Order: sequence, then C-alpha cells, then structure tokens
Amino acid sequence: MTNHQFGPFGITTGLDGTAESIAAAQAAEALGYPVVWLSGGALPGLQAITDLVAGTATIKYVSGILAVVKYSAAEVSAAYASLEATAPGRFTAGLGGAHGPQPLATLNAYLDEVDVPVERRVLAALGPRMLKLAAERSAGAYPFLTTAAYAAEARKVLGPEKLLAVSHLVVVEPDADRARAIARDTISFFTNIPGYVASLKRQGFSDRDQAELPDHMIDALAAWGTPADIKSKLTEHLDAGADHVAVNVITGVTGPQPVDQWRTLAPVLLA
Repeated sequence: MTNHQFGPFGITTGLDGTAESIAAAQAAEALGYPVVWLSGGALPGLQAITDLVAGTATIKYVSGILAVVKYSAAEVSAAYASLEATAPGRFTAGLGGAHGPQPLATLNAYLDEVDVPVERRVLAALGPRMLKLAAERSAGAYPFLTTAAYAAEARKVLGPEKLLAVSHLVVVEPDADRARAIARDTISFFTNIPGYVASLKRQGFSDRDQAELPDHMIDALAAWGTPADIKSKLTEHLDAGADHVAVNVITGVTGPQPVDQWRTLAPVLLA
C-alpha cells in the first residue's frame, strides 16, 4: 500500500539524545525492529533525532510527532536536509499538534512552507478531515488510541496507496487485572484531551465509557497477555487495513526503556 519500508511492526517510545536512549535504540536495532516512532511528548528537540541517527546504523526514525506550533517549518526543513545528506532514507517527519480555532488551516499553511517531500512526511491524523488532509498532502497517517475498526474506516478515507501506521498500547503481562490496570492508567490521561475524547466518541466509546474505562474499552485499545496474544491483537489492525503497527509498550513504571519487553516480543513480532 505504500513505499515506506517499515514492515508490519515497529516501536513507539520516547527517546532523546542521551547515552541511555542511544543504547536503547541500538538494542532495538540489534533485535531487528525496522523503525522507531519517537513519542512527541518526550522528544526534546531536533538535535536528539540527529544524535539517534548518528548513534545507530540502519534503523529508521519517525518523529511522532513534531508539533508544528513548536518547531518552525524552517527548522524541520533544515533538520530533514541535514539528515538526508548524512543518512538518506532514515528520517521521516511526523507532523501534527496544530491547535487553536483552525487546526486544518494551521497545518495546511505549515505544509506549504516545510521543505520535506510529501513521501517523507506523515500526519498525526485522527478525525476524517485530518485523515483527508494526510491523504492529500503527506505519505499517510499516524493515529494513536484507535481500534481495528477505526483502521478499516481510516483506510477508506486514505485510499489504497497511503501509509496507515497505528500506534497501539501493549502490556507484556498475562495477568488480566494487572495488565488492564497498567493500560487503564495510561488511557485515563488521554480521556481528558479534547481531540482524543472526540476520537473515542467517534469510535463508539460513550462519555460513561471514558469516565469509567470498562474492561471492554481497555481491551479494544491495549494489547496484553503473552507475546502470541499480543501479536494476534495487533494483527487485527493489519487485517483491517493498516500497513504498520508501532508497538507502544507500557509497563506502569516510568524511567527505563522497555528493552526487555522489546526483546520478549521480537521473536514473535519479527518472525
């Protein structure tokens, strides 16, 4: 469906330019993961991407996402040009974070200015209008906190040729109560953000669902269990029309990168 060679599974995580983060990226690369989607909330700046690329050999990176209200089009264009000169093909600009009364107009204007090829930029799209913009002005869409049913609908909007890469929460934990508690804690944060509230409503989760976070909602939005269980859940996105799933491992503990969990999943996801 797309010329992006990301494979079916990659990683979503927050990495910066520190030695610890570079070591984690090197571990992901050694395990065979083809791409890291860099979490927007943890991304400290464009220099971090340059440092990560320089500290690894082949793994690709996508900013997921660079907020267009924080990083100017000139800054992103310069970073892309520099990385393309030194490590061609290893960085794709994930863009989004347009806030205010006219987010589509803000993002459209930014795309007019940024000097990154259409095929090397993706948009953090959730709603149908943003998905349409992603189809028209980028390589595709990178949604988060969505179900497999959403992937099917997004594919209809994007068309057959555009990239649909979804970021999905994963808890490597076979105990249902513990796994759901970890996932519920993360999901609860997003049910206070208007854009995600609206997206979850479009996906059929009521105000009550979003307030109470029942098991059926957690199970739809987070994969948990054994590696085989997790792969089965993630594959639902691929079967529904997604090209790629970025595996967003959460552990309930802040700080260290989940390298052990990446290692546990790799033989199943990358087989």
